[in-house]
Amino acid sequence: MIYTIGLRGFLPTNAYFYIDDETRSGFLIDPGAESGRLLHIINEHGFNIEKILITHGHYDHIGAAAEVRNRLNVPICMHVNGEKYAAHPEWNLSTEVGRKIVLTGVNYFEDGAEFVSELDKNFRLKAIAVPGHTDDGVIFYSERDHVAFVGDTIFRESIGRTDLIGGNEWTLIESIKNKILTLPDETILYSGHTEPTTVGEEKNRPWYN
Repeated sequence: MIYTIGLRGFLPTNAYFYIDDETRSGFLIDPGAESGRLLHIINEHGFNIEKILITHGHYDHIGAAAEVRNRLNVPICMHVNGEKYAAHPEWNLSTEVGRKIVLTGVNYFEDGAEFVSELDKNFRLKAIAVPGHTDDGVIFYSERDHVAFVGDTIFRESIGRTDLIGGNEWTLIESIKNKILTLPDETILYSGHTEPTTVGEEKNRPWYN
């Protein structure tokens, strides 16, 4: 099951619980703000969060990660290129909203890493590197459930910004065309800031042709 949580931080941002129906165990994706609210939802529903997964290192996607990690004693996982975003507020843009967010003790992974539930080996997400919005951008894809958590790489009828530090428009378009739009058409894309869309809906947009 997928629970979408609209977070009310400095920017409205989507966080996601990707939870196995049978075991109530799974992953929290992009806890950008409101750690208390996220922890309340976890307790209320009896979720067992195994890992915190980060699509990219901007402050509005990592802002509550450390607090949730410290309460649950679970790892925070980012792509290896995310180390500079975790370590430097200028890279994660938190200085732009008057904060200095720094993440320490992060587990860094490579492109293609798989996150497998300890309670159900068939419940898993694969990390696919999609740089362009940031250097460390990834999507988390479930072939079984036909879903992908895409952060700010692609939105319904639009793409992520490329004018921020680490951004590159050509790289982003290539990531989307080669890594996301090649997934099955029925794959539902859950983004960081807008309503879901599908690969089939997005692949015919004129800017990809």
